[in-house]
Amino acid sequence: MTLTDVNALSTGDFVAAFGGVAEHTAWVAERAEAARPYASVDAMVAAFQAAILQAGEDEKTALLRAHPDLAGRAAVAGRLTRESAREQSGAGLGGLSEEEFARFTALNQAYRARFEIPFILAVKGAGKTQILEAFENRVGGTVAEERLTALAQVLRIVRFRLVEQVAP
Repeated sequence: MTLTDVNALSTGDFVAAFGGVAEHTAWVAERAEAARPYASVDAMVAAFQAAILQAGEDEKTALLRAHPDLAGRAAVAGRLTRESAREQSGAGLGGLSEEEFARFTALNQAYRARFEIPFILAVKGAGKTQILEAFENRVGGTVAEERLTALAQVLRIVRFRLVEQVAP
């Protein structure tokens, strides 16, 4: 879809097209839509990111919790969004050995128990070894650090997804 097409969409069609960019959190697209028409894809990305950053703490927490575990139950059951499935598969998470899957499962559980949110990483361009290293490094962080890091990763994910979906 081109930026011209994006700017011409009705509000409903815009939210339908981009409501999943922030992983099951349509309010991000609803708020970003108010900044149309966008002068560039970067302006569109900025509107989505601003919608997230300006949200209340409860909304941010809900946004973080809407993300799936990496190589978790939703992936195994085929319940990932199209975007998450493509990203996780591209990072090699679709073909884990039993040992690797067990390691991801243990890290997902430890991370959720400690931070009450899933581990979030923009996996585009990363491999499973890099992802595991990031997981292992971050699981020992503080709640405040991880909340900021997870939110920064969501902003990266939003950028990657919009740039992939919208042609200048």
